[in-house]
Amino acid sequence: MGITPLMVLLMLQAPPDSIKTLQTVTITSQSERAVSESQNSSEVSAEYIERHLAASLSQSLEGVAGVKAASIGSSLSRPTIRGLGFNRMVVSENGIKHESQQWGDDHGLEIDQFAIDKVEVLKGPSALLYGSDAVGGVLDITSNAMPHHPFEASVALFGRSNNESLGLSARVGGRRGGFFYRANVTLCDYDDYRVPTDSIQYYSYWIRLKDGRLRNTAGNELDGRLTLGYTNNENFRTDLTVSDVNSRSGFFANAHGMEVRLSNIDYDRSRRDIDLPYQWVNHLKVQSHTLWQAGNIGITADVAWQHNLREEMSEPVAHGYMPRPADSLERRFDKHTLGANLGISMPLGQRHTLRAGVQGEYQHNRRGGWGFIIPDFDMLTSGAYVTDQWEPSPSLTLNGGLRYDIGRLDIGAYSDWFATPDANGTPTMRQRSRAASRSFDNLCFSLGANWHGDTWVVKANAGKAFRMPIAKELGANGINYHIFRYEQGNPDLAPEESYQLDLGLVRYLLRDNRLLVELDPYVNYFPNYIYLNPTAEYEEGLQLYRYTQTEALRMGAELRMVWRASLHWESEIRGAICHATQLSGQKRGYTLPFATPPSADIDAHYLFGNDGMVCLNLHLVAAQNDIVPPEKPTPGYCTLNLGISHQFKLRHGDLCANLQINNLLNTKYYDHTSYYRLIDVPEPGRNISININYKIKKQEKQ
Repeated sequence: MGITPLMVLLMLQAPPDSIKTLQTVTITSQSERAVSESQNSSEVSAEYIERHLAASLSQSLEGVAGVKAASIGSSLSRPTIRGLGFNRMVVSENGIKHESQQWGDDHGLEIDQFAIDKVEVLKGPSALLYGSDAVGGVLDITSNAMPHHPFEASVALFGRSNNESLGLSARVGGRRGGFFYRANVTLCDYDDYRVPTDSIQYYSYWIRLKDGRLRNTAGNELDGRLTLGYTNNENFRTDLTVSDVNSRSGFFANAHGMEVRLSNIDYDRSRRDIDLPYQWVNHLKVQSHTLWQAGNIGITADVAWQHNLREEMSEPVAHGYMPRPADSLERRFDKHTLGANLGISMPLGQRHTLRAGVQGEYQHNRRGGWGFIIPDFDMLTSGAYVTDQWEPSPSLTLNGGLRYDIGRLDIGAYSDWFATPDANGTPTMRQRSRAASRSFDNLCFSLGANWHGDTWVVKANAGKAFRMPIAKELGANGINYHIFRYEQGNPDLAPEESYQLDLGLVRYLLRDNRLLVELDPYVNYFPNYIYLNPTAEYEEGLQLYRYTQTEALRMGAELRMVWRASLHWESEIRGAICHATQLSGQKRGYTLPFATPPSADIDAHYLFGNDGMVCLNLHLVAAQNDIVPPEKPTPGYCTLNLGISHQFKLRHGDLCANLQINNLLNTKYYDHTSYYRLIDVPEPGRNISININYKIKKQEKQ
């Protein structure tokens, strides 16, 4: 579904500058931001997420131009911006980078989307303000907004037909004097999901699907959050948030190797149980957020500790020279992260605004289990930045800045727990990863301009970003069953650098600006892009992918047109295209693996005043024939989607009802960016979603 002009408008460059929420600071409207900032961005409200609620936050945001969810199954997905994701984009929550195992293709975001107040999607390099990894963009999430009333509460009931998902989310909050609080809890349980086919082909084997369901893809989730805070309503605010996200989800049994044919587990006994293989993930976060304004100087301080624990459980089966393990714990990843940010903002005269800050982060990750994919690692990073925004005239804004980062990554050695014959036939403990220490530093910059007239906004932003190679890219050496490949790292990889030019054109046409046209082209040059190169070799029965570097050029554009035909009728067209070319290496001239194909959306909205909306969406995706051998092309497809929402005014609050029907015609299609495509698994079939939210707000007594 699309975003209407009432929900989203354009650009934001500043970092999470929550000091603007203090009553003494002027809050600029989204339209004012559009004519003052040079970087392309979109702001998504909590109401938009409610209306477009999907199984994950990544999928709920897919209506934003340039945003896509890289999914495995119905509930596991990671966001990408302009085709860049994982460690090339940052997810920031309340000023702190969200750190999980984002290197994992089958690892989702551990953030409760029912607790979110808004999301700002920044497109293009944002490393200047958010640090290393923000090469492709940022999802800047706010989930600690202060309540406006003495008592606020909401209860949401939601369900989805495709995987018979059922869920409940409740929120309470309030504000009395200077003290405020908020608490959230979300529960969800779901079945194996359905696809519009009765069989799939896995390495020339035909596998029947009972009732068209992917067996063992059921799961459940339990999330909780508590925020306590204080403000003096003038120049100070502080809050402490504790959140915990706990999920358990099965992996499609037939995707985890052909041994399932010999298993004693009856996967078709129930579509709601979770058998082996499955994963259990828990993410605990404790975060402090403090704002203080002394005169014209604003100071922001954030400190957070995060603990991400993930266990992958699999049926113990002998593989090659590996004997049958004694238990089901295939892999454990135990990651602790401590991060802190300190920022300052001050005006330098009437037309200059200076921002500066320092950031630091320490990560400690230890592995466990009888399987191996990445080694133990410790990583320490720190950075400092300074930016300036200057308005030489009311219609022109210039901005620029510098950032310097340093980092160190220590990787532990690992050898198999079983013997494998070497080239001479001597049994040895094969070394999968060797110990290594790498240090990195880099200087980044950003320059931008924004000019606006009565009906025009023209933007330009140029910048350099960089990214440290991660432990997986340097030291991976093992099977990743869930995405059907053997992955091998390269300990000699250099830091990845990116140079990008972003342009933006916004034009309002027709009487009363009833037609909006927005065009955002960009070009992105990587001297040393890091990626998993698919080879024609096989290791331990699966295709071998090696991490390598190449000179790469990426170009693309997003187009958006909105026409408000009348008070009730509105239509929108969105399109996105991105093309990448390798400029060096063995596959020079080819694109990059899993390249996003061109896509377009055509929406027709009928608005019931301010209380309701009906939206019909046509989603078009072109065939992807631009591939990297031995990749296979993917045919294009078209899906029809319907959304209906309405708000009812009741005596003590508002009742919001939302209905979505995705893939209305139950079309069978394949997503080129989905790993399940490799084993002939199509995307989910028709899905009817219902979300009912009742909100209560108690006013102060007069």
